[in-house]
Amino acid sequence: MILDNYATHKHPEVNAWLEKHKRFHLHFTPTASSWLNLVEQWFRDITTKRIRRGSFGSVDELAVAIEDYITHNNDHPNPFMWTKTAGQIITKVRRGRVALETVAQSRAI
Repeated sequence: MILDNYATHKHPEVNAWLEKHKRFHLHFTPTASSWLNLVEQWFRDITTKRIRRGSFGSVDELAVAIEDYITHNNDHPNPFMWTKTAGQIITKVRRGRVALETVAQSRAI
């Protein structure tokens, strides 16, 4: 199971549950790399392609729109495909971190 680094996954009750269920292993995406998690990409897509484009007069209308999107998505699946090698992705992440550190240092002055 791949998760972000949010603290709820480190709660004592979660750790106790994991101790009892040894077949489950948590893998965390690196900090600031949520784009690596394909579920996050799916939520991005439903947000940009359906939710932001709509106008909903009630929660029920929003729920119907989400369910319609899911049905359409399942009827016309389009799998996520990595277009870069692991090395290319790691290089880009490192470049991004250097840029972020440079910005952070310039703001500290």
